[in-house]
This record gives sequence, C-alpha cells and structure tokens, in this order.
Amino acid sequence: MNFKRHGIMAGIALTATLALTACGSDNNETPSTPGTGGGSTAASDITCAKGSLTAQGSSAQKNAMDEWIKAYQQKCTDAKIDYQGTGSGAGITAFSGGTADFAGSDSALKDGDETTKATARCGGNPALNLPMVTGPIAIAYNLDGVKDLQLKPETLAKIFGGSITKWDDAAIKADNPSATLPSTPINAIHRQESSGTTENFTGYLDKAAAGTWTFGKDKVWKATGGQAEKGSDGVAGAIKKAPGAIGYVEWSFAKVNSLSTAKIFNGAGEYTALTGAAAGKTVAGAKITGTGDDLKLSIDYATKEAGAYPIILVTYEIVCSKGTPADKLDLVKGFLGYTVSAAGQAQLEKLGYAPLPESVQTKVAASVKNLA
Repeated sequence: MNFKRHGIMAGIALTATLALTACGSDNNETPSTPGTGGGSTAASDITCAKGSLTAQGSSAQKNAMDEWIKAYQQKCTDAKIDYQGTGSGAGITAFSGGTADFAGSDSALKDGDETTKATARCGGNPALNLPMVTGPIAIAYNLDGVKDLQLKPETLAKIFGGSITKWDDAAIKADNPSATLPSTPINAIHRQESSGTTENFTGYLDKAAAGTWTFGKDKVWKATGGQAEKGSDGVAGAIKKAPGAIGYVEWSFAKVNSLSTAKIFNGAGEYTALTGAAAGKTVAGAKITGTGDDLKLSIDYATKEAGAYPIILVTYEIVCSKGTPADKLDLVKGFLGYTVSAAGQAQLEKLGYAPLPESVQTKVAASVKNLA
C-alpha cells in the first residue's frame, strides 16, 4: 500500500511549526476518527482507564512519549504511565521478558528469535508492530564556518566507516565545491547501545552506498573507530560539545540542540535539505508489508522521488495482539488509542516529528481497538 499523497501532506504540515513546547475523560467516551482533528488535545480523543503501565525502548520517540504521557495523565488522573528511552534493543528485550507492557522500537521485530520470544511472551499470540512516530534522521555536525554541508551516501559511508578522517578530504570537497573546509579531524559519533536508529541509518547506507558501506544493516554499530554515546540525547549532546563532530540523530534531537544538519544526495540526483515536506516524500513511498493487524512498513531508502530526504525511520509500538494482562489491557488500548488519534498525532508537529499519513492512522487505530 502506497500512501503518497497523505505522506506528503503530513510532511508539509510539519513545516508549519517546530518550536519545542511541553504540553486523562470518562470511560464511556469514544476516540475520534484519526486524521480529522486539530492541534489540541481533544477530550473526545482520550478514553481513560485506571492502572499503571511500564514501557521502554526507542529513544527516538522519547520526546513524543513524554508529550503524550503528560497529556493523557492530565486528563486521566487514575492512570500512571512510565516510558524510558533505553534504546530499541533493550525495549524489545524487556517486552519479551515481561518487564515492559509495550516496547518502542525504531524497527519492526525481526523474523526468528525476536519474533519467537515476543510471541511466547504473548502466550503464543502474535506480537504486533504498530507504527506510531515518523522520525527523520538528521546528519548533524559541528564545524565552524561551514554552512549547508552536503554529502553523498558514499561519502557518508566512508566518514562513518573510518576511511575519511579529516574535513578537507577530497571526497567531501567534491561534494562541497564552494565551501572552505578546514583540516580538522572528523569525530564520527554513533550509538553505543543496540538501537533502531542505528539499524535504519545503516540500512540506508547499505542500500544507498552499496559497495562502499561494508558493515551491513544492524541495530548494533559494527564499524570500527568513532565515538560511542548512549541514547539519542547522548549523541546530540556530544556533537554539540565537540568541534569537528558529526553523527546521526533524530531530527527532533538535532533541533532541540540547535545543531546544523547536512543536505543529503538522494536517488533523484539532488542534494536535499531535511524538512518536513522532504521527509514526507520518503514516507509517502513506504508500503505495509505486515498482515492483518500487524502493520510493519517497508521504506525505500533509495527513493527517486524529487525533493525527497531519504534517511528516515518509523518507530513502532510493539504490543501483544492478545495476552495482555486484564489489569493492563484497557490502559494499553486507551493510551495507544490516544497516541494514534488526530489530537495525539497533531502533538508531533511541534516536536520535530511527522504525523503518520491518515490512511495508516486509521489502520493503527483499528489494530489498537482489536487488542485483547
């Protein structure tokens, strides 16, 4: 399923406002239809439930989760939700081990061991991958006097693979013929822990710089050298502090830290700046490859769409289709029903994320409603 028009509109909407601001109703209230609301937290988009939830995983979605939890708990005073941005790998492990009621992951469960363990945790029922947050991945850098840095995927692969070590390297000069590049050593910063952001970034390099990037696609960083930092906030903070640094981090964290971001050469043969509209064009080409209530997506990192920014991720909430304990189920459904609602998705626009296309919102809402 291709959701081109809705993805582009979601991206365009993101450009309207990106200032970071901080932001549950009776049990008989019904969530509104996704994609129809405005930018406020509408009471009709929240169905309250009592109890507590513990969740963890993707740090990419931590800013969104903080906003959603605050809004839900303000309305639903008998609900307590705790989400920790421990990284996608840790979140999946916690979910499969029964210590997290749901997990956030920047990539869907892998076939094999991950899916087997998650299914066992759900009492033999399938675990679902529910897309919830679209997060463009910025290539953020700290280089005095250099604005509008632009990079081809092969150059990126060599920087993060360790074969380009100084900013005045011939390959970077070729990508930036009008720039004056210093001989400053490059400090390439990557994630320390298992991370869906790493998996999406290396997946991009594996597709767009095939033959140059030799470390494959993985949640765990495999290239040698560079500097490892924990979490998206750790990567962003390290880039901000270190002249000559470059790293991959979700756009929301780059914006919060006022980091410069590079233009990336895409499959259409043009350098493209990271904007909501540009990320939306890549989201528009994604297809649903899961079946039934499982909504796993396939992203085309080598998209030839003109004006598309190609490095994005989609964060999933991983939850049991059936088998969630009775004392947790209503709150899981109530909270995730809010996050995918019109009002919930509208909160993303000011945080540096892009809302899901309306067609996908509707499918996720239906999957949440079917949880048992």
